[in-house]
Amino acid sequence: MTPKTRRVLQAILYEVFAIAFVGPVLSVAFDKSPASTLGLAFVLSSIALSWNYVFNTIFERWESRQSARGRSFARRLAHGMGFEGGLAVILIPVMALWLDIAPLSAFLANLGLLAFFFVYAIAFTWAFDRVFGLPQSAAKHRET
Repeated sequence: MTPKTRRVLQAILYEVFAIAFVGPVLSVAFDKSPASTLGLAFVLSSIALSWNYVFNTIFERWESRQSARGRSFARRLAHGMGFEGGLAVILIPVMALWLDIAPLSAFLANLGLLAFFFVYAIAFTWAFDRVFGLPQSAAKHRET
């Protein structure tokens, strides 16, 4: 699978599972209609999908220049922290506007989602790598 195809597939699968979880949770958490929170989940997911592609492109470029190959727990942790941290900066204003709440309230509301998605990002990437193999940037080189 080409790196671009892999990144697109990974991002799409990641977001499909995210929407299925986030929509109902937001409805219950904010006492909003499921249609509204599903719309918000879709918007958040669309933003996250774009960020996923951009972030993974940057991360894999960085990763390909590292002398240590493979994806250790520390590297997966850095990946999850970088992805989720950048995403929070983007999503907090969107949540505040959509839910008509203060940015601080959106930040606090986003903490629960961040905790879930931090673990989810690491677990999903690990599972994706197990099913589809490591990307070329992390594959161990064969000695000839």
